[in-house]
Amino acid sequence: MARLLAKGWIVFCLFAGAHALRIALAGGAPLPAVVLTVGVCTLLFTAMGLLFVGGYAAGSDHGHPPFLQRLKPHHLMPGFNEIVFAVFVVLSFVDQAVFAPRYIGNGAVDALKSAVFFAVPGQRALEAALLPCGLDGGRIFAAAFTWLLAVIYLGSAASRLRLAAGLIRIERDKRPEALGPSLLALLLGTLAVIGIQFLFVGSAFQFLPCSAYTEISGALLIGLAPLMLAYLIAAALANLLATGPES
Repeated sequence: MARLLAKGWIVFCLFAGAHALRIALAGGAPLPAVVLTVGVCTLLFTAMGLLFVGGYAAGSDHGHPPFLQRLKPHHLMPGFNEIVFAVFVVLSFVDQAVFAPRYIGNGAVDALKSAVFFAVPGQRALEAALLPCGLDGGRIFAAAFTWLLAVIYLGSAASRLRLAAGLIRIERDKRPEALGPSLLALLLGTLAVIGIQFLFVGSAFQFLPCSAYTEISGALLIGLAPLMLAYLIAAALANLLATGPES
């Protein structure tokens, strides 16, 4: 649970920091000052979140050797799912910042938007929310592209659920989860259901003002939230599968 929170917070802070840098540079701010300011703020927010996550991990880690003694070089290497997720996050950011604003009327772009509009209720809710605001600027295509990446990631992660569940069982044998396997699976499943309601169904978009879509919050909601939801769903399914007997 602590590792899941830490990875999610790091990705969130880096993605938000990258968009803050992009927005500041687009406004004409000088590069050295922007890099320094955004870099410091990103590091501080990242450290703050990791401090709370580390406190949770330390508070639930009684009776085990110190963290530095358990840390091995292979613990620092990301798994296949993490590598795919990181690549998709970078692709989503590049699409938001570079590609989407320039190719709004492209035929292939329109085809992708139509396909996602049909399959994802949240995409239809986003378009309905942006219409009275008079906003697009590639946001609709960026959201469609992110949903496509999220579906691909979820399908890729689902093909390795049994492997992920087996690894979770091995780790729990060495170091039991503080929340317990069933409670953790229930918590992750509940969060996944809430995320599906707010993002995939699109309930969140009706509560946001038009100004939110022109700021970092809108960029996060469009370019990162679907991918994080897919990661959360995969984690919830793996933990649920790990609660059952080995097969």
